[in-house]
Amino acid sequence: MSISFKDQVAIVTGAGQGLGRAYALELARRGARVVVNDPGPARDGSGHSDAAASVVEEIRQAGGEGMADAGDVSQYDQMEAMVARAKEAWGGVHVLVNNAGVLRDRTFARMDPADFEFVVRVNLLGSAFATKAAWETMREQNYGRILMTSSSTGLGGNFGQANYGAAKAGVWGLARTLRLEGAKYGIRVNTLMPTAGTRMTADIFPEDAYRAFNPAKVVPAAIFLVSKDAPTDAVLAAGGGLFQRAWVTMNDGLLLPGDAPTAEDVAAAWQEISEREPDHPFDTGMDQAHNALSVLAKAREQS
Repeated sequence: MSISFKDQVAIVTGAGQGLGRAYALELARRGARVVVNDPGPARDGSGHSDAAASVVEEIRQAGGEGMADAGDVSQYDQMEAMVARAKEAWGGVHVLVNNAGVLRDRTFARMDPADFEFVVRVNLLGSAFATKAAWETMREQNYGRILMTSSSTGLGGNFGQANYGAAKAGVWGLARTLRLEGAKYGIRVNTLMPTAGTRMTADIFPEDAYRAFNPAKVVPAAIFLVSKDAPTDAVLAAGGGLFQRAWVTMNDGLLLPGDAPTAEDVAAAWQEISEREPDHPFDTGMDQAHNALSVLAKAREQS
């Protein structure tokens, strides 16, 4: 079954180059009217270019409809203005791809607090601000598809990327909460962890890896996750043609005896507490409390 975005309006942030550009072009090819958002900075957030206008011209040359927007995702009023322009021109917003991101890599010991704050502001708050700006429109439509961009750094950490890892872990938590709040309004929220050879990774990947991780091989994941029949609450890693699901899991745990277990009790039982099997994906943030109450109830029944 073909995936179409005919009569839909899509916003892609950070769409002037790399993955964002690829998403915008494919959404337009599949019938969406696309807002190409990008103020055109370098990967550290500095500078300016007319990259968004260039992508819009590509869309138009291919017979599609596009609109350039130079709004800064870290400024909420600019995201509000972007959504207002889309609604005025095309009547709504059905798809939002939060792709905009920056890097300012340095070890935590050497990282300026301003660089930590800036990366969190663009990657995490930028995703929240763009989503907030479109949220009420999607609720009113009783339809919305939102894609967050996280990273394996957010799950596993990466040397020299404390700011980026913190932001990308936050994006995942944001997505998992919004899919709960948006469910009754037909809003589905998913998270993508891409691996792609772009300007963000140009001096990170060796040349052969850079070529192998062609952005085009990530695009199918993004398109599926914002389609009409998309799931919700999926975390999908994509790179080089490989697609993988990711979950946060928790094991069954170990109930320590007595009314006042000590730190020494935890230390003595650490190996058993740390057993991975059986483990279960978190469904909601209340799972930890629910699991603990269930274990305590069973213990009382058996005593």
